Amino acid sequence: MIQKIIISICFMGWLIVAKAQSTISIIPKPVEVKVLKSKSVNLNETSKIFYPAEFEKQAIYLKDEFQKQTGVVLGLTKTESSNKIVSNGIFLIVRPNNAFKAEGYSIIAQNSEVRIMANDIRGFINAFQTLLQLIPIKQQSSITIPAVSIVDYPQFSYRGMHLDVVRHIFPVDYIKKYIDYLTFHKFNTFHWHLTDDQGWRFETTSYPKLNSIGSWRDSTLIGHFKATPARYDGKRYGGYYTKADIKEILNYAKVRGITVIPELDIPGHSRAAIAAYPQLSTKPDTTWNVATTWGMYNRQNNVLAPNDFTFQFLKDIFKELTDLFPSTYIHIGGDECSKLWWKQDAKTQAFIKQNKLKDEVALQTYFIEFVAKQLKQMNRTTVGWHEITEGDVDTSALIMNWADDAKALSAAKKGFSIIMTPGKPFYFDHYQSKDPNDSLAIHGYNSTEAVYNYQIIPEALKKAGLAHKIIGGQGNVWTEYMEWSTKVDYMIFPRMTALSENLWSKNKNYGDFLKRLDAVMISRYEFWKSCYFKDYRVWGKGK
Repeated sequence: MIQKIIISICFMGWLIVAKAQSTISIIPKPVEVKVLKSKSVNLNETSKIFYPAEFEKQAIYLKDEFQKQTGVVLGLTKTESSNKIVSNGIFLIVRPNNAFKAEGYSIIAQNSEVRIMANDIRGFINAFQTLLQLIPIKQQSSITIPAVSIVDYPQFSYRGMHLDVVRHIFPVDYIKKYIDYLTFHKFNTFHWHLTDDQGWRFETTSYPKLNSIGSWRDSTLIGHFKATPARYDGKRYGGYYTKADIKEILNYAKVRGITVIPELDIPGHSRAAIAAYPQLSTKPDTTWNVATTWGMYNRQNNVLAPNDFTFQFLKDIFKELTDLFPSTYIHIGGDECSKLWWKQDAKTQAFIKQNKLKDEVALQTYFIEFVAKQLKQMNRTTVGWHEITEGDVDTSALIMNWADDAKALSAAKKGFSIIMTPGKPFYFDHYQSKDPNDSLAIHGYNSTEAVYNYQIIPEALKKAGLAHKIIGGQGNVWTEYMEWSTKVDYMIFPRMTALSENLWSKNKNYGDFLKRLDAVMISRYEFWKSCYFKDYRVWGKGK
């Protein structure tokens, strides 16, 4: 009888703990969450955030986020040793570098205090996002945080989101909001696609026509690229981010632990630059326009010519870029470089012969290596799309693979480290449903479920013993059909949320993810006043 009572009590205790754990919904899912038997923490406007001096900006950030979400204004107190203070509040505690895995953190909330422990900005920022999910989105006079212990860290070191601001440009305020999206989802990298055929989007002083001419197109395609006949709106479109804008965005990202990787796409996708400076072209006597349509590959001339002016241009423009952007990684594109125009140009063929290059692929490599050497001298690392591996490029370059697993395996065998960003399913410009009335997208179908379940490290690399060559993944947002920030939101949510968990958490379950998505993220999207795709449960991987 006594044994039965003990078993019954243990079972009831287990049910209570299980029920408590089920109410704690966090995305991405932490490594470990334990519900404590202690009292929950109550915070109000007499409570404070205690922080070490080097994390003052992050403490202010946390205070601001709490105020936005709840209306409660917490105090701020700088302290040299948070461990010695006994008071009601949130304590930011620095632990030695070996106490946590990279970007990791722990949270212990009980009784009168919340103790957040980390050893760097990203660790604290990641912890804050978890903490914000432990409290309701509600204006109130006090905050209740459940008694929990959380230990957490990511599985991949690179977790990125890309945004193309060339096809359509977005205001500085939205770029900041986009960075806030990344921050909340525990991404650590913002890949900013700044130049392409349809516009040049960052202020340059060394070549001013890039802004006066290259940043503006005369018209924009209406409807889908494949529609016939093609229609255009006849409206001048464009703009660029000033250096002051960029510095403001970089400072904003730095506080949040987000690295901003700029991309200048060369030697293809260069029509906007060519329109500004025809000397860059294989036909320098031609008057070029900034592209008004999409899909230039093998259709319109958009490649750089190998001449003295071009190489000086590349040296100058990447110097100006690296003077502005502190990122170790600099993206130089290298994708969809049409060889057609080089084959048709006598001067290019003479250059290939004079430099003893095998063919146009070798010329593409020549361009990539030229810029990579400049970047290396400035202590930067080159990042390129997987096409740069077609030639004999130095394996110090980091590869973004937007193709299939076979391309990833090929790059890994050559010795490259790789970021997985496959068109299927990590291109968020693809349709989220097969509903013919869904909002216009480029092509294809990438569901939220497909994004969540995609295997970042392909089986082929595991079998080849090359799993370590995959350092992470990234979602790409090409904006041909995203003329407004609201459309960007609609295309990224909830797929970006699914990607965040795929990159962060080792133990995944899509059904459980959907429950947490409903519990904590839908209200978050609405709190952000962000559009989102609502039929994510209807359109799954198999549909």
